[in-house]
Amino acid sequence: MQVASILKDKGASVITIAPSATIADAVRLLNEHRIGAVIVMENHKLRGIISERDIVRSFGKFGAGALAQPVESMMTTKVITCSKADTADDLMDLMTGGRFRHVPVLEHGEVIGIISIGDVVKHRFAEKEMETEALKLYIANS
Repeated sequence: MQVASILKDKGASVITIAPSATIADAVRLLNEHRIGAVIVMENHKLRGIISERDIVRSFGKFGAGALAQPVESMMTTKVITCSKADTADDLMDLMTGGRFRHVPVLEHGEVIGIISIGDVVKHRFAEKEMETEALKLYIANS
């Protein structure tokens, strides 16, 4: 299954934040949208990503003062991205190997979506379920 199919099912909505916004702003977005990461954009360009893990690390570094820190001080700047042509297996390998859970989807340099490990697992599970049903039907009709 390709990323294009996953985006079609889940939608291409992307929540973004400016690098100058505070960690408190990022926490509010994560909570409000019930998501685990926010894309950091500036002038319509991908600058980074900030995840729940990044925020926890900011508390370890700054304590309660982390909430006032700018997002750019704690965001991940070396963002691994994918395209619509990548497969769920490609993403699973990327995410597992890199120990991260969110991958922005780019098309012509523009962010067009974001895929989480939950999205990948959900679609891989549905794919395996369809394969199982097809095998059962094949065996029943043999």
